[in-house]
Amino acid sequence: MQTRRRFLLTGTAAAAAKDNAPPETFEIVHSEDEWRKLLSPMQFDVLRREGTERPYTSPLNDEHRVGTFSCAGCRLAVFSSRTKFDSHTGWPSFYAPMEHAIATRIDGSFGVVRTEVHCRRCGGHLGHVFDDGPQPTGMRYCMNGAAMNFAPSAS
Repeated sequence: MQTRRRFLLTGTAAAAAKDNAPPETFEIVHSEDEWRKLLSPMQFDVLRREGTERPYTSPLNDEHRVGTFSCAGCRLAVFSSRTKFDSHTGWPSFYAPMEHAIATRIDGSFGVVRTEVHCRRCGGHLGHVFDDGPQPTGMRYCMNGAAMNFAPSAS
């Protein structure tokens, strides 16, 4: 069974979309009750309800070992520690995701237009991306630590 989630479209994409356009589908699907059993309350709020953890509360903000950050919902590798940097925002930040790991959509909540980042496999909300990051991409993927797990690389 696949779940469907509708994403907001703006600009040209909105003009091209029909009101009855099919919502996006994901490979990993669970009912709300199943997600609640699989995730902690904070993970559920962030991943499934698009919540945000308070800044400087995630231990992953201070994670500096070599390794991989994965989606807490489905374990898909989403960011490498090699792209992590300290943005001084209070959330784990990266300048690039892993290939084929994320998808984005326009988020108009809170009266501000932002770009939401979600796991391309389960649709879990990870955070937002901004264009004020370091080179080589100039992007800042500002992620919720509660939405991710970390696995250090074996060395």
